[in-house]
Amino acid sequence: MRQFSPEYLRRTRQGLWDGSREALGPLSLADRKRILDAGAGTGELARVLDAESPGQVVCLDADPDLLSVAAEETGLDVVVGDATRPPVPANTFDLVVCQALLVNLPDPVAALRAFRECSTDLVAAIEPDNSDVGVDSTVAAEVTLEQRVREAYIAGVETDVALGDQLPSLFREAGLTPVATRRHYHRKVIEPPYDEESMAAAARKARGDALAEHETELRRSLSPDEFDVLRDEWREMGRAVVEAMREGTYRRAEVVPFDVVVGRVDDGA
Repeated sequence: MRQFSPEYLRRTRQGLWDGSREALGPLSLADRKRILDAGAGTGELARVLDAESPGQVVCLDADPDLLSVAAEETGLDVVVGDATRPPVPANTFDLVVCQALLVNLPDPVAALRAFRECSTDLVAAIEPDNSDVGVDSTVAAEVTLEQRVREAYIAGVETDVALGDQLPSLFREAGLTPVATRRHYHRKVIEPPYDEESMAAAARKARGDALAEHETELRRSLSPDEFDVLRDEWREMGRAVVEAMREGTYRRAEVVPFDVVVGRVDDGA
């Protein structure tokens, strides 16, 4: 499983559920008594679960550093452990849910089977479809370059980061009966006046930080020369973004689709 920094998780998950939580309806959060957030990271989803449910929310993650942030910032209980082998007794929770976890696992079905063992009722997965991300920008090179990077990343990553409509079949394979499927769109917009986070994002582009974060995956699908050319073009694009922000003319919109699938524990599985 790939590892992520707290800063990366905040940057990619911030505001995910601010606009609408309608897609979380099938989780029946108001009726939950005990919820396990598997692969909780720094607790972005756990905060939402805690706000929407009267039940107890527990954060599980293999990275103790991320969990320490979750514990400090949410005040929720945390458990260090592998999502495919949760160190909790069977039938402890009435909902086990993960967000952007299965796309990072080599065997997502193994995790779903483990979640089934932990739950008396529901298992839910909220997963991004990275093959269907949409980007629009006033810096034209940003649109084409992000598409090239995304395609190279998907080709080079060792897990399926575009599960999409495969999720229901994975649930069935794990012995879970899918009862609901929703699609939630995470829309992120940068426009004047720019806040500090937006300015920092532009500076990261100019430095090529995004490519550095995913260099291992990109180099699996690109030759050394192709990677070097892409990095140079990316940094040039980043400088153009910084300049456009100085002029107040930069605007960027990104839409990341998330599939929400809820399954019921099949006692006969």
